[in-house]
Amino acid sequence: MTEPELIDIARDAISTLIVVAAPPLLTGLAVGLVVSILQTVTQIQEMTLTFVPKVLLVFASIILFLPFMLGQMTDFWKAMLDRVITGGG
Repeated sequence: MTEPELIDIARDAISTLIVVAAPPLLTGLAVGLVVSILQTVTQIQEMTLTFVPKVLLVFASIILFLPFMLGQMTDFWKAMLDRVITGGG
């Protein structure tokens, strides 16, 4: 296996990681932003207020996007196994 092949594999792995991790991370970001704005408007500065909605909605997004995330990971591993079977690039 050559260096360019390893770089391609690393690039594919990183892009797959970003695509798979994006839905729960963006959900957590959006919920945190909404709760922060709500806390600012109402002047409620309770630190635990953000925790429960964020955890619940991140888990819900994982459940909702699980087929998509599994599909992305499956496609990545199929491509990796194809490279192993064909012997490279």
